[in-house]
Amino acid sequence: MDFTLDDTRVTLREVAADVFRDAAGAAWETLVTPEMDVLSAMVVLAEAGRAAVPLPGLALGVLPLARHGIEVPAGSRVTAALHEPSDPMTARPRATARGGVINGVKIGVPEAEGAYRILVPVTTDEGAAVALVDPASPGVTLNPAPTSSGSPEFSLHLVDVPYERTFDGLADLHKLALAGACATADGLLAAALELTRKHVATREQFGRPLATFQAVAQQIADVYISARTLHLATWSACWQLAEGLESDVDIAAHWVAEELLPAIRTCHHLHGGLGLDVTYPLHRYYSLAKDLVRSIGGARHRLEALCISN
Repeated sequence: MDFTLDDTRVTLREVAADVFRDAAGAAWETLVTPEMDVLSAMVVLAEAGRAAVPLPGLALGVLPLARHGIEVPAGSRVTAALHEPSDPMTARPRATARGGVINGVKIGVPEAEGAYRILVPVTTDEGAAVALVDPASPGVTLNPAPTSSGSPEFSLHLVDVPYERTFDGLADLHKLALAGACATADGLLAAALELTRKHVATREQFGRPLATFQAVAQQIADVYISARTLHLATWSACWQLAEGLESDVDIAAHWVAEELLPAIRTCHHLHGGLGLDVTYPLHRYYSLAKDLVRSIGGARHRLEALCISN
């Protein structure tokens, strides 16, 4: 398949790269327009990954609400609470929405503090749904949780919390979240690979560039294969999702969970001690990669989800 971007998305990618390079993603909302589609959003997320900037709100909040025709004030951040204790991205939420209030516990909620709204998967009398919750509502408790990258994440305790509305679309929310994680991972691994390629091409040992040693060439070739496979799986799944087709996003997510961290570890290995230097960017890719893999449930969970979906 040809995944070449059209001129509009190429321009968007270039602008996004400038935003993440110059402002560390602080002004990413300027990239979002009301007509932004899935593929355009994934282009932005891939550039965020290249800059090692965590950007969960786009796939977890802005896109799902836009696809359901729910408006969000300009500049507002929206996130989603997809995980419950020991049950990541569950299709059967234990959190309930009955009698006009929500009760339950969610974990791993990115950027919940200061968010305009949180999308909360719940079980209603009619089945699974997504509720829109104001994190400033009474009964909401946010507890900070540690992350590898240092990005803000919280556990969310809901006790008789009022909600604005519910809508169908939990499966769609999960697919968008996975696609967003895959697009971010695609950009992240491509950038880590390029960083490593430049290092082994210029760093010399025994009077020769590291890249001329067979063992080094074999290892970076393995990373290249992982990166290319992830790229193809990700953009195939994103295109299918954008076209309303049955998406292979579970396949791409499994590849992220299974291969991303080993590939980044190989990049670290090929850098030697330089990869651990806090003034060198490789550690940022590794930290964000760890958070991404955890956010989609890990390799075993993704394999089980892939088996169930097929």
